[in-house]
Amino acid sequence: MLGAIYIALSGMDAYSDGLQTISNNVSNLDTLGFKGAVVSFDDIYNDGGQQGLTEDGSGILSSGDGVKPGPAYTDFSQGTLQQTTSPLDLAIQGTGYLVVQNKIGTFYTRTGSFAVDSDNNISLQGTSNHLMMVNSSGNLVVANIGQFTTNPAVATKTVTFENNISSTATTASVSNITVYDSQGDQEVWTVTLTPATPSSSSSSSSSASVTPSTSSQWTATVTDANGNTVGTGTINFNAGVADPSADQFTVTTTPTNGVPVSIALDFSNVTNFSAGTSSTISEKSADGRAQGSLTGVSVDSTGEIQLAYSNSQTQALGSVALADFRDQQSLENVGSGLYANPTNSEFKVVSSGQDGAGTIESDQLEASNVDLTQQFGQLILVQRGYQASSEVLSVSNDMLQQLFGVRGQT
Repeated sequence: MLGAIYIALSGMDAYSDGLQTISNNVSNLDTLGFKGAVVSFDDIYNDGGQQGLTEDGSGILSSGDGVKPGPAYTDFSQGTLQQTTSPLDLAIQGTGYLVVQNKIGTFYTRTGSFAVDSDNNISLQGTSNHLMMVNSSGNLVVANIGQFTTNPAVATKTVTFENNISSTATTASVSNITVYDSQGDQEVWTVTLTPATPSSSSSSSSSASVTPSTSSQWTATVTDANGNTVGTGTINFNAGVADPSADQFTVTTTPTNGVPVSIALDFSNVTNFSAGTSSTISEKSADGRAQGSLTGVSVDSTGEIQLAYSNSQTQALGSVALADFRDQQSLENVGSGLYANPTNSEFKVVSSGQDGAGTIESDQLEASNVDLTQQFGQLILVQRGYQASSEVLSVSNDMLQQLFGVRGQT
């Protein structure tokens, strides 16, 4: 009977631990990225150190000694992904873990709200846990934007024009052409074209739209916003098409910063057909840009960290690192949605979607995977188990009391 009391107590202890596990699961129902623990029990069964033959000839005198909590087991199934409005809210569709690092070591998490901290590291908000990425050399490094807070200026090298200069017009112009020097300072130019020589064959405006001139030459004058002449050049046309040997010229100007800039004006896509006095020539493209300041950090659909700048440029910083573990049960929950790898369990570091790993989803966070219905079902079973064990304890105690009573009557 004493043995029955100890066995009943083991049941009550085990079910108390189970209740604690269920309580922790339910309390983390709304904790982002939480993975619920599984309630399990193991029986205690041994031979009590006795050896010899039993009546059944098994050679072992054995007995049940009760129950104990089962080994720690975590349900790593994926929780629901919830849409957010922050481009650095990250979650994983499929397997894998985001890798973060702090002064203590390296940890792993399924989801998190990240932001750029005061040291220009991309970190979990309010913590010193820095997001790790795979750089262009394939190395695992902290995602830091310190060297990329500005996008360098690029001087303009070529301005390209298109469409038609009417061969019967007396002038044509293109205004608001923005060009940049090497420091990102801009100038606004106007290009005015006038016929240097009359065409050898001209047509009336009424039949103009399809009739080319045979040969003509135009003078292009480039002026700045103040009307000062920056440079001039000549463009030749043959049968309405720009002559490849004279379809562009270069203007060299020295801006206020003292760094000369040479810019080619390309008219190879311009035609010279008769169209009355109306010309449609326009700017097709102009390279170069001003210096840009960082305006946003995001993660694209391939897991690349993208930097956006005020000059409309973008730059890829690197791929967010994913750790794919062979045995997830070897991970140890250290709180705040972080897991440690104390046994150095085998894993591989990959980019989003590579080698069977999951894909990184931005603007999303992973919810807890706790199933409340399942937890309530477990709660009933644990309650009944605890109740039954307490009943066994009560009956055993009553039997002992009766035994002591019989002993007192002899």
